Amino acid sequence: MPDPAPIDPVPISPAPRTAPVVWFTGLSGAGKSTLAAAVAARLRALGLPVEELDGDRIRDLLPGTGFSAADRDGHVRRVGFVASLLAKHGVWVVVSLISPYRASRGFARQLCARFVEVHVSTPLEECERRDPKGLYARARRGQIRNVSGLDDPYETPHGPELTIDTRYVDVGTATGRIMAHVGL
Repeated sequence: MPDPAPIDPVPISPAPRTAPVVWFTGLSGAGKSTLAAAVAARLRALGLPVEELDGDRIRDLLPGTGFSAADRDGHVRRVGFVASLLAKHGVWVVVSLISPYRASRGFARQLCARFVEVHVSTPLEECERRDPKGLYARARRGQIRNVSGLDDPYETPHGPELTIDTRYVDVGTATGRIMAHVGL
């Protein structure tokens, strides 16, 4: 009986490398969403799998989330959990959330193997001047409450990987800094 033909081994591709979670935090109107969209576009242009988790859009996926301190804390933790799952499967995750509390951001950081915190440090006065959603004006008129930086605290990060003040750094320059930080 002749020897059976040798079987060629099927190549097994390595598991995807854990992708980073790039987490933009800052006040409403600071420029988080603009910078996050620019970074996501650059990553996609490089052919990388990218998911954007933007504060305005993610609330549609997680309905019923309020704006109390407990609600915000839970919301940020849930987004951090989702981001960590995506990153574990090789998806680059770009998160843009006010995420006002250090503990919530710290929780998200602990879940992620590679976490890059970008503090968009544009000051309240400039954010209020921009006020793209009219939040600050409505809060000042007493129409809404729990606005980060006004009647709800915003806890600035201790030791973020990057700090960007959009009064002085344009989108292209900021995007370049972030891409360089993640090694691209």
